[in-house]
Amino acid sequence: MDTEEDPPQNQTKRQKCSACYKQYKKKEHLIEHMKTSYHSIHQPECAICRKHCKSFESLREHLMGPLARGLCSAIFSKGGCKLCLTLTDSPASLSEHLETCQLSAPVPLGTSELPYTDSNIDFLDSYDENDADRRPKAVALDCEMVGGGSDGSLEVCARVCLVDEDENLILHTYVKPRLPVTNYRYDITGLTEEHLRDGVPLKEVREKILQILYNGESIGKVRLDGGKARLLVGHSLAYDLDCLEMSYPDHLLRDTAKYCPLMKTNGSSHSLKYLTRTYLGYDIQTGTHDPYEDCISVMRLYKRMRGQSHEERSYRKLMGKLTQSDNIVEMCDMWRSKELDNLTPDELYAISESDYKCWCLDLKPKLANA
Repeated sequence: MDTEEDPPQNQTKRQKCSACYKQYKKKEHLIEHMKTSYHSIHQPECAICRKHCKSFESLREHLMGPLARGLCSAIFSKGGCKLCLTLTDSPASLSEHLETCQLSAPVPLGTSELPYTDSNIDFLDSYDENDADRRPKAVALDCEMVGGGSDGSLEVCARVCLVDEDENLILHTYVKPRLPVTNYRYDITGLTEEHLRDGVPLKEVREKILQILYNGESIGKVRLDGGKARLLVGHSLAYDLDCLEMSYPDHLLRDTAKYCPLMKTNGSSHSLKYLTRTYLGYDIQTGTHDPYEDCISVMRLYKRMRGQSHEERSYRKLMGKLTQSDNIVEMCDMWRSKELDNLTPDELYAISESDYKCWCLDLKPKLANA
């Protein structure tokens, strides 16, 4: 006599997301989750359980927070880097890793030297038509503002700094105020009337910055696909660009205040001071704000995010051409397809795409026909 019991008929198989491991009773609920989660290989991922998180802050909570996952937390505490959140195989390897991961604070310029510095960098030095690595290089920008208007609340650009990817100073200048300054904000800026007396007119500063950024490229080409123009890196770039009274194409901006993996779990921005301490391992803005120090730090953050390796998993190739599609209409049509119910959780993940452009893609060569 067969004593093996039949499984309960009312037992329902739960649907588990292949990225964040959330479980749903119905396939339709998993599909709705996938439509809004934007899971992809570019999301921060636990090096132990491979769970995807929306931001590095969420990943930190998963690994080190008060409600951290027990097994992941235990393993990470022995060999995990608290800065970049990678996992090494031993305490010795972790110590060796930290020698390059934990950086030293740059030496601030201060306000007593370098009233004007212009490196006169060569045009096209970051773009060679015959070079297979045809990717745009980056320039970091930071501005310091003083106050104008009767109550000192108007933002007046007073100091500008640019550095390149190798942390070389490209441009540093004080800016001649276009409005009477009513508050030099000395405790923050360290600036006085004497610093700005011989400043460069804002128009000249803006023209020089655009000359560096456009890199000899036409305005039309820059707006279309960037061409030979440089990427502009900064923190809250809209604020700096507004005070400079200039614009630059959105697809060439790399803003650490708006980059999804670096934002808070509630979607708001962290300060540059917090990001530098948390991801680079040193403090900035301990006294007056120094634009050179901020430029170096924001460039380092950008390069750290850009340098991440996101390798495709084999099952992401299951969907063939569709996973490689850049056609937004085609992807949206796929999510409306009736065939979604027939896809496995792995296949649903395979067609899911990020809702932001990962900075690691900046390292990929620009194709001639792009």
